[in-house]
Amino acid sequence: MNFETLVITESEGIAHIELNRPDKANALNMAMWKELRQAFDWLSTSRARVGVLSARGKYFTAGIDLEMLAATHAEISALPEGKKQERLKDLIVELQQAISAAETCHKPILAAVHGACIGAGIDLITACDMRYASRDARFSVKEIDVAIVADVGTLQRLPGLIGDGLARELAYTAREFDGDEAREMRLVNKVFPDRDSLMDHVMQLAKTIAAKSPVAIRGTKDTLNYSRDHSVAEGLNYVAAKNAAILFSADFQEAVSAAMQRRTARFED
Repeated sequence: MNFETLVITESEGIAHIELNRPDKANALNMAMWKELRQAFDWLSTSRARVGVLSARGKYFTAGIDLEMLAATHAEISALPEGKKQERLKDLIVELQQAISAAETCHKPILAAVHGACIGAGIDLITACDMRYASRDARFSVKEIDVAIVADVGTLQRLPGLIGDGLARELAYTAREFDGDEAREMRLVNKVFPDRDSLMDHVMQLAKTIAAKSPVAIRGTKDTLNYSRDHSVAEGLNYVAAKNAAILFSADFQEAVSAAMQRRTARFED
């Protein structure tokens, strides 16, 4: 796929999506917002079994592009009252959908963070399935410092990952924290000494996931997302219905046969 702000490579069932505006600290301009949604939607229906999200250059992302914000402000300020608010809400929803596309993607997405991960970067990684970081990574829920409310996912997803009190502290203060603290608060699963060891681990983990049953992986992500937002009883009922539909799939038969024959299972895409 050809993108202006992303690079996507696919190998061994892994789709590697890289933010590619290194000269702009990978700040998210309008083109990148749109292309991220396109990339996640593509991954959801592609032959790839798992996605890895990382970035080229010195930083993961500096957050939303300030030039985009300035242009948006100029555009919306010229509109009459009523239309101004309507246009701004439509834009916010559009950006929300770009981030949520990672969460609703049928395939797991692993985020590998190095350098700065600021503002909208937090929105982006919290919508991914798992997060890993290099020790030099630095994070900040930055929106409060530009006098706006974080509005594309951080305030909805971060508390579930790190707890309500700490999420409020980060959102109210915009204080910066490093990879080790991100691990301590459970924002990221593991921290690595440098970017190379980070990427080696994440790609190896992605290979492990890609070797599993695609039907079971998709069903597990869907069930985890559903169960997070519903009661235990509702989640149990949901997974019962799902497994009733897929339990005796071709993947199940292959997994059982491979186990009995003491060989590696090979699943169709």
